[in-house]
This record gives sequence, C-alpha cells and structure tokens, in this order.
Amino acid sequence: MSAVRLLVLGAVRRRGRAHGYQVRADLESWAAHEWSSATSGSVYHALKAMTGQGLLLVHETTPSAAGGPPRMEYELTREGERAYLALLREALSSRDPRLDLLAAAVGLIEDLPRDQATDLLRRRAEAMDQWTASIVEHLPPGADLSTWGPIGEVVELWLHTARSRAEWTHRLIRRLEEGAFRMADED
Repeated sequence: MSAVRLLVLGAVRRRGRAHGYQVRADLESWAAHEWSSATSGSVYHALKAMTGQGLLLVHETTPSAAGGPPRMEYELTREGERAYLALLREALSSRDPRLDLLAAAVGLIEDLPRDQATDLLRRRAEAMDQWTASIVEHLPPGADLSTWGPIGEVVELWLHTARSRAEWTHRLIRRLEEGAFRMADED
C-alpha cells in the first residue's frame, strides 16, 4: 500500500476533477512532501499509473498558454472511488508501522462516516495491543531489558513504539467520539 497512491486519490476526489499541478499543490499545502514520498515526480507517475489501471479518468482541457500540450484533468472512476476508500480503511485499521501511510489516512479521515472511522481505529488499537502482547509474551518473567545490551534497547524501542501508537490511536478515537472534525455523514 502506498501513501502517495492514497494521497493522490484523496486529493483528486476532494476536488472532483483536478489537473496534476492542482494535486501536487494540494499535497504541498498539506506538507506531504515533508512526511511522505509525495514528490512532484511521484505524483505525476501515480496519476499516469492509476489512469492506466482504470482508477482515474483523464480529460484533455484547454491547450497550455505557454504553447505546451493540453492540460490533463483527472477524476476518479467508480473503481477509483472503491480503491480509494479501501486504501483509506486499510490504512486506518492496520497496525502498519509506516507513519507516512497513517498520516495520509488521518489527513483524509473526514471522507468516512464517523462510526466507520472510529470502528477502524478501534481495530487499529486492538492490533497495536496484540502487537505489544506478542512482544511481551516472548520475554522471560521479570526480564530486565537494561541488562540485555543493544538487543534490550531494540525490544524497548518496539514496546515503546507499540504503546505510544496505541495511546495516540485511543486519543484520536476519543476526539472523534467527542465530535472532532466534520465527517462524510454529517452536514
């Protein structure tokens, strides 16, 4: 699963119809180039690839004022809409440790109904809790990781990562339950 793919589909969906420069500008305004691999080249590559896969429909519009080729505008196909929502749901519910994918999904979370978003995040939190348990179950009872040298530090890193991501996920669930954001099923 690619954060760039999710971001590009989300940006096109939010505009309804957009040319590559608009998609790139939207992603830059979200600072996606700082926390993901959404560079200019990857955005244009994703647009072309997803058009070839039937996820985007391309329209030629007015010729360039600078004398170049006509500007191409993209819109999601039905399959593109399904793929986008499937990617968004998967990214929100997965314990996938890739922060760029999670950041993309959270940035686009308003495209889902509130109950669905909280349910997906609950699945993520449960997966994080299971991940933590799977790490701890392999440790000897009363293990002092500080005596394990660098390996102990690696185990501590994984435990800290799992716990902090679960805590963050629970906080986001609470915020959604309290009415944060304007979700897809709300006026």
